[in-house]
Amino acid sequence: MRLFLLRLHLALFLALLASPAFSFTGLVVSVKDGDTIEVLSDGRATRIRLHGIDCPEKRQAYGYLAKVATAVLTFGQAVTIHPHDKDKYGRLVAEVILADETNVNQLLVKDGWCWWYRKYAPDDTVLETLETEARQTKRGLWNDPHPVPPWVYRKAKHKPPVGVLEPLR
Repeated sequence: MRLFLLRLHLALFLALLASPAFSFTGLVVSVKDGDTIEVLSDGRATRIRLHGIDCPEKRQAYGYLAKVATAVLTFGQAVTIHPHDKDKYGRLVAEVILADETNVNQLLVKDGWCWWYRKYAPDDTVLETLETEARQTKRGLWNDPHPVPPWVYRKAKHKPPVGVLEPLR
Protein backbone atom coordinates (compact mmCIF):
# COMPACT_ATOMS: atom_id res chain seq x y z
CA MET A 1 0.00 0.00 0.00
CA ARG A 2 2.83 2.41 0.85
CA LEU A 3 4.53 1.72 -2.47
CA PHE A 4 1.26 2.41 -4.29
CA LEU A 5 0.81 5.74 -2.48
CA LEU A 6 4.42 6.69 -3.16
CA ARG A 7 3.97 5.98 -6.88
CA LEU A 8 0.69 7.90 -6.92
CA HIS A 9 2.29 10.94 -5.25
CA LEU A 10 5.25 10.79 -7.62
CA ALA A 11 2.96 10.58 -10.65
CA LEU A 12 0.90 13.54 -9.45
CA PHE A 13 4.04 15.56 -8.73
CA LEU A 14 5.45 14.88 -12.20
CA ALA A 15 2.11 15.76 -13.81
CA LEU A 16 2.06 19.08 -11.96
CA LEU A 17 5.61 19.87 -13.07
CA ALA A 18 4.69 19.19 -16.69
CA SER A 19 1.64 21.45 -16.59
CA PRO A 20 1.91 25.19 -17.16
CA ALA A 21 0.13 25.92 -13.87
CA PHE A 22 3.12 27.20 -11.89
CA SER A 23 3.89 30.91 -11.81
CA PHE A 24 7.49 31.98 -12.12
CA THR A 25 9.58 35.13 -12.26
CA GLY A 26 12.12 36.06 -14.90
CA LEU A 27 13.71 38.83 -16.92
CA VAL A 28 12.22 39.95 -20.25
CA VAL A 29 15.08 39.53 -22.75
CA SER A 30 13.19 39.94 -26.02
CA VAL A 31 9.98 41.45 -27.37
CA LYS A 32 8.91 39.61 -30.52
CA ASP A 33 5.78 41.67 -31.15
CA GLY A 34 3.03 43.37 -29.17
CA ASP A 35 1.74 40.17 -27.60
CA THR A 36 4.80 37.89 -27.53
CA ILE A 37 7.89 38.20 -25.32
CA GLU A 38 10.76 36.01 -24.16
CA VAL A 39 11.49 35.64 -20.48
CA LEU A 40 14.75 34.30 -19.06
CA SER A 41 14.30 32.26 -15.90
CA ASP A 42 16.71 29.73 -14.38
CA GLY A 43 19.00 30.09 -17.39
CA ARG A 44 16.27 29.18 -19.88
CA ALA A 45 14.38 31.51 -22.24
CA THR A 46 10.64 30.87 -22.51
CA ARG A 47 8.49 32.40 -25.22
CA ILE A 48 5.35 33.92 -23.69
CA ARG A 49 2.15 34.73 -25.60
CA LEU A 50 0.12 37.24 -23.59
CA HIS A 51 -3.21 35.75 -22.59
CA GLY A 52 -6.51 37.28 -23.63
CA ILE A 53 -5.15 39.90 -26.02
CA ASP A 54 -4.33 40.13 -29.72
CA CYS A 55 -2.08 42.94 -30.94
CA PRO A 56 -1.82 44.04 -34.57
CA GLU A 57 0.67 42.05 -36.64
CA LYS A 58 4.13 43.56 -37.25
CA ARG A 59 3.33 44.73 -40.79
CA GLN A 60 -0.20 45.79 -39.92
CA ALA A 61 -1.20 49.33 -38.96
CA TYR A 62 -0.25 49.93 -35.30
CA GLY A 63 1.78 46.68 -35.19
CA TYR A 64 5.08 48.48 -34.68
CA LEU A 65 3.57 50.81 -32.08
CA ALA A 66 2.10 47.84 -30.18
CA LYS A 67 5.53 46.20 -30.12
CA VAL A 68 7.13 49.44 -28.89
CA ALA A 69 4.48 49.79 -26.16
CA THR A 70 5.18 46.24 -24.98
CA ALA A 71 8.94 46.82 -25.11
CA VAL A 72 8.73 50.07 -23.12
CA LEU A 73 6.72 48.28 -20.43
CA THR A 74 8.64 45.02 -20.23
CA PHE A 75 12.08 44.89 -21.85
CA GLY A 76 14.78 44.36 -19.24
CA GLN A 77 12.17 44.16 -16.49
CA ALA A 78 11.65 41.40 -13.96
CA VAL A 79 8.16 40.00 -14.49
CA THR A 80 6.00 37.32 -12.94
CA ILE A 81 4.40 34.91 -15.37
CA HIS A 82 1.01 33.39 -14.52
CA PRO A 83 0.52 30.60 -17.08
CA HIS A 84 -2.88 29.66 -18.48
CA ASP A 85 -2.06 27.22 -21.25
CA LYS A 86 0.25 26.43 -24.17
CA ASP A 87 -0.69 27.43 -27.70
CA LYS A 88 -0.36 25.42 -30.90
CA TYR A 89 3.13 26.91 -31.46
CA GLY A 90 4.38 25.71 -28.06
CA ARG A 91 4.37 29.18 -26.50
CA LEU A 92 3.31 29.54 -22.90
CA VAL A 93 0.08 31.60 -22.83
CA ALA A 94 0.17 33.70 -19.68
CA GLU A 95 -0.56 36.90 -17.84
CA VAL A 96 2.53 39.05 -17.37
CA ILE A 97 2.82 41.05 -14.16
CA LEU A 98 5.41 43.76 -13.52
CA ALA A 99 7.20 44.18 -10.17
CA ASP A 100 4.75 46.95 -9.20
CA GLU A 101 1.82 44.49 -9.77
CA THR A 102 0.81 46.10 -13.09
CA ASN A 103 -0.87 43.56 -15.36
CA VAL A 104 0.77 44.08 -18.78
CA ASN A 105 -2.02 42.30 -20.67
CA GLN A 106 -4.61 44.64 -19.19
CA LEU A 107 -2.51 47.78 -19.62
CA LEU A 108 -1.98 47.11 -23.34
CA VAL A 109 -5.75 46.84 -23.81
CA LYS A 110 -6.38 49.91 -21.66
CA ASP A 111 -3.89 51.97 -23.67
CA GLY A 112 -5.47 50.85 -26.94
CA TRP A 113 -2.62 48.77 -28.39
CA CYS A 114 -4.57 45.54 -28.79
CA TRP A 115 -7.92 43.85 -28.84
CA TRP A 116 -9.47 41.78 -26.09
CA TYR A 117 -9.20 38.32 -27.68
CA ARG A 118 -12.73 37.10 -27.01
CA LYS A 119 -12.08 33.75 -28.68
CA TYR A 120 -9.53 32.75 -26.02
CA ALA A 121 -10.71 34.78 -23.00
CA PRO A 122 -14.49 35.00 -23.43
CA ASP A 123 -15.24 35.49 -19.74
CA ASP A 124 -12.63 38.17 -19.04
CA THR A 125 -14.87 41.10 -18.14
CA VAL A 126 -11.88 43.24 -17.11
CA LEU A 127 -10.38 43.09 -20.63
CA GLU A 128 -13.84 43.66 -22.11
CA THR A 129 -14.33 46.82 -20.03
CA LEU A 130 -10.82 48.11 -20.76
CA GLU A 131 -11.30 47.65 -24.51
CA THR A 132 -14.67 49.42 -24.41
CA GLU A 133 -13.12 52.39 -22.58
CA ALA A 134 -10.15 52.54 -24.99
CA ARG A 135 -12.54 52.50 -27.98
CA GLN A 136 -14.71 55.25 -26.51
CA THR A 137 -11.74 57.50 -25.76
CA LYS A 138 -10.02 56.66 -29.08
CA ARG A 139 -6.75 55.61 -27.44
CA GLY A 140 -4.02 53.94 -29.49
CA LEU A 141 -5.31 51.99 -32.49
CA TRP A 142 -8.88 53.06 -31.69
CA ASN A 143 -7.95 56.47 -33.10
CA ASP A 144 -8.25 54.77 -36.50
CA PRO A 145 -11.87 55.00 -37.73
CA HIS A 146 -11.73 51.42 -39.08
CA PRO A 147 -9.08 49.35 -37.26
CA VAL A 148 -8.66 45.84 -38.66
CA PRO A 149 -8.55 43.08 -36.04
CA PRO A 150 -5.38 40.98 -36.36
CA TRP A 151 -7.35 37.75 -36.82
CA VAL A 152 -9.08 39.33 -39.86
CA TYR A 153 -5.72 40.59 -41.16
CA ARG A 154 -4.12 37.13 -40.77
CA LYS A 155 -7.01 35.42 -42.53
CA ALA A 156 -6.91 37.90 -45.43
CA LYS A 157 -3.16 37.28 -45.87
CA HIS A 158 -3.83 33.60 -46.58
CA LYS A 159 -6.36 34.20 -49.34
CA PRO A 160 -5.12 33.83 -52.93
CA PRO A 161 -4.71 37.10 -54.85
CA VAL A 162 -7.67 38.34 -56.85
CA GLY A 163 -7.92 36.50 -60.17
CA VAL A 164 -6.10 33.38 -58.99
CA LEU A 165 -8.25 30.29 -59.26
CA GLU A 166 -8.28 27.62 -56.63
CA PRO A 167 -7.47 24.11 -57.90
CA LEU A 168 -10.42 21.98 -58.92
CA ARG A 169 -11.15 19.08 -56.62
